[in-house]
Amino acid sequence: MKSEKISIKGMSCGHCVMAVKRGLSKLPVVVKDVQVGSAEVEYDESKVSRQTIVETIEDSGYSVE
Repeated sequence: MKSEKISIKGMSCGHCVMAVKRGLSKLPVVVKDVQVGSAEVEYDESKVSRQTIVETIEDSGYSVE
């Protein structure tokens, strides 16, 4: 399992946090923490790629630094 803290631009409130959590919950990842500006996840690289995680965050309306 790989653990990573991802920096996210464009988040400003609790609604943003919920949008990112909702998107990530659809992936085979363990969402450890989501705050304004970052998400900490743990995932198995054989099941989901970092790129898929980044795309999911971007699909939620934010950009990854």
